[in-house]
Amino acid sequence: MTRFLVSGLINIETTLRIECFPLEYNPVNFPFFGVHSSVSGVGYNLAKALTRLGNDVEFLSLIGKDAAGQLVLNALREDQIPSAGVLQKLEQTPQSVILYDSQGNRQIHTDLKDIQEQIYPPAEAEHALSACDVAVLCNINFSRPLLVKARRLGKPIATDVHAVSDLEDDYNRDFMQFADILFMSHEKLPLPPEEWIQVVRDRYPARIIVIGLGSRGCLLAERGREEVEHIPAVSTRPVRNTIGAGDALFSAFLHAFFQGDSALEALQKAVVFASYKIGAVSAADGFLDAAGLEALYRQTHTA
Repeated sequence: MTRFLVSGLINIETTLRIECFPLEYNPVNFPFFGVHSSVSGVGYNLAKALTRLGNDVEFLSLIGKDAAGQLVLNALREDQIPSAGVLQKLEQTPQSVILYDSQGNRQIHTDLKDIQEQIYPPAEAEHALSACDVAVLCNINFSRPLLVKARRLGKPIATDVHAVSDLEDDYNRDFMQFADILFMSHEKLPLPPEEWIQVVRDRYPARIIVIGLGSRGCLLAERGREEVEHIPAVSTRPVRNTIGAGDALFSAFLHAFFQGDSALEALQKAVVFASYKIGAVSAADGFLDAAGLEALYRQTHTA
């Protein structure tokens, strides 16, 4: 069993189903069963998915001393995610509001409160890093000091910089420079994904680079292999909300890859995992367990 350290954001997520984008002004709407609130955030999604897949997870995050923080602690307990590393150091827990339509479009509004000015206690972070096999460091500021610590300890570093648009992006450069496994989205790229992945491979040292392409699947580049693989999307059940698809792809890839699968097979399984996940509304729901993933993968890849 792989022991993953996940350092990343937790927030209270509220999703709102709308008819379509752009959203026209209307003073009152009644989307019955179209508003849903839950505990989510990139770090939470990764920790929950990796736990659901049967991995040992140590989770580092910062939440508020408010009522929302208590909701987070309750959810961690319910989802059987260790909470010792989730510290109530903020006055208010971050929140997000996500609008989504039936076509798979979504718009995310995230209020981070003052989390970007906070530091995770260094001694506790180093202790957690020393005990892990893989450091999954989300691109939030309190994860930044852990990059150097994880490298010094010889831990593989995996990160997802999401929607990046600049090769020298000031915010994400550190994460891209330290990552052994680097994921990102196609949504804001300045070049076609097939060209961008080559540019990133020339600039940064990651062994594995993945670009998520939404409904087109994803691209995979591996250090030492010239060709870039395109893994097409699959359909496993009706789509309800695409939010969290990238987190699902990332977490399932890490699970399969560190269980011994090749990068290509791990990403093929991750595409199946993400396809099933977007049949749920919340970004932190819809995760298969390991047996369910293997069964659905065999089903979708039977000739």
